[in-house]
Amino acid sequence: MLEKRKMSLKLGFMPTRRNMCGAKAFNVKSAGMMKTVIENWLKKKKIDFVNLDFLNEEGLIYHPGDVDAVVKYFIQNDVDAIFAPHCNFGAEDVVAKVTQKMGKPVLLWGPKEESPDSEGYRYRDSQCGLFATTKVLQRVGVPFSYIINCSIEDPMFERLFENFISAAMVVKYFRNMRLGQISLRPDAFWSVKCNEGELLERYGIDLVPITLPEIRKRYDGIMTSRKEEVDERAESIAAMMSELHVPKESLKNVAGLVMTIKDWADEQNLTATATQCWGPMFDTIGISPCFALSELNGLGLPSICECDIHGAISAVMAQAASRFSSPIFLADVTARHPEKENVELFWHCGVFPKELARPDKPLSLNIHYNRQAPVVGNWELKGGRVSLVRFDGVQGQYSVLIGQGKGTEGPVNHGTYLWLEFEDWAKWEHKFIYGPYIHHVAGVHACVTPAIYEACRYIPGLTADPAEPEKEKIEAFLRGKEIREFM
Repeated sequence: MLEKRKMSLKLGFMPTRRNMCGAKAFNVKSAGMMKTVIENWLKKKKIDFVNLDFLNEEGLIYHPGDVDAVVKYFIQNDVDAIFAPHCNFGAEDVVAKVTQKMGKPVLLWGPKEESPDSEGYRYRDSQCGLFATTKVLQRVGVPFSYIINCSIEDPMFERLFENFISAAMVVKYFRNMRLGQISLRPDAFWSVKCNEGELLERYGIDLVPITLPEIRKRYDGIMTSRKEEVDERAESIAAMMSELHVPKESLKNVAGLVMTIKDWADEQNLTATATQCWGPMFDTIGISPCFALSELNGLGLPSICECDIHGAISAVMAQAASRFSSPIFLADVTARHPEKENVELFWHCGVFPKELARPDKPLSLNIHYNRQAPVVGNWELKGGRVSLVRFDGVQGQYSVLIGQGKGTEGPVNHGTYLWLEFEDWAKWEHKFIYGPYIHHVAGVHACVTPAIYEACRYIPGLTADPAEPEKEKIEAFLRGKEIREFM
């Protein structure tokens, strides 16, 4: 059977001390003890990391002569981000050289100083060193993230560390994005046009095309050679449904299409797919592909309808920021609530994954409401806090719309849908109208707004565009404040 995708991030743990030492100031033993404390915290949180124990007895970097050895080691271990805690003042030149050579997201932090000893001596001066390091990083053009000077036991440390890991995950999957494009966009959908060359030149985003005849050939092969697996998957789908208003035989088409796209994505190492989903797909496979895309989304492979490439990019960013803790859904921003001022309908024909459905409502598979073809899902999504993400651009300027809403009650709809409530919907509506965004937005059941905002530090040419919570609240959160929307 098909397995859900598993994603990961490797952290380069690079504790640093000053390249001088004394019995009191810049005490080496004290720096080493702090390194151990931090390392134990990382292990407790099950962070996948490599340290510098190979470098010297201390496992700390302080000498410029060690820069190349550390860079080589981090590259060999496929490090995706760097955490450089200043266990005392630190080595500003060394940190700058390593991070400049690596080109990865960088997190800086130093422990809050204990009280001076009985003679008035301080052993670390980490905060002072961080002021020096950050100036040098700015001078050499290295973007970085920062946790305000605090103890490692402070809840703020964990909140901001976790936010950095999520931001680094976004950067990793954004920079390495390969998107599968199945056929062409629908002719009438000018709004989903994209500049393939510009995406490659600016962001390294690679589009991998495949035609519908090629999909059909792969599909036919699977339907013949893996018939038992197709039948088993079709039976499993039927067993999960509360109501089945489609021919049971059509579930085999669904199973075959899911397996076809998933196999192709694995073969091509794709991050996500975007596909033709109108008449030509029905003519090729014999079904509307909506529910097949729903199943792929549930497997952790963002699969976007109407060949919306920017929608696929949005979905990858949302899923990575959640650290793959939840599937995504791509919704039409469709209609205002008939009675509630700040509630909006997020809807699509039937592509939202069943894993996100409300547990107290039935799961139903239906005929497509206007194409009169099987198979589409029909369910309401569970509520709670939902983050919304839309990457888009026009005339060479790219930005990512981010923010959050909360699930609420609303009228029953066909297809898959969720009513979301906002503090001020008019802010969002103006964002969509004045752009550069369209009516498609990726949603994820996680709080990812600060992570995507932070990730944009590391993606040149991409501007974070918060709706609500607004920029000021995100900045306050990144300074360590407890902000209600992010708790």
